[in-house]
Amino acid sequence: MHYWLMKSEPDVFSYDDLVAKGLAEWDGVRNHAAQGHMRAMRKGDLALFYHSNIGLAAVGIMSIVEEAAPDSTDSSGKWIAVHVAPKERLANPVTLKAMKTQDALSDMAIIRQPRLSVSPLTPAQFDHIVAMSKA
Repeated sequence: MHYWLMKSEPDVFSYDDLVAKGLAEWDGVRNHAAQGHMRAMRKGDLALFYHSNIGLAAVGIMSIVEEAAPDSTDSSGKWIAVHVAPKERLANPVTLKAMKTQDALSDMAIIRQPRLSVSPLTPAQFDHIVAMSKA
């Protein structure tokens, strides 16, 4: 299993929106590095849902339920999307500010490349953030 962090602006698509839908296409990603990460996703992988721009925090866990397929919002056929489903809401949001204070998270892509919308996490980073949400 692999772990990911996926960012969405909550005023466009929030974790609550995902919960309400039950299943969603993670579309609209137009960055080549992020697309590469999405191509590497496998069914059953887990991802932290991160609210960007507003809140700046990991707020939930979702599972990858369908691997890379054509992005329905792209008429060129160049970009891919994955399908995700909610797994659980984090006990408390974990802010980027809090993540930056943790030596165990210093190598995370969101800290080194904050504009990247989809990035990998190590199992230890994923577990650390989930544990932070329970503190």
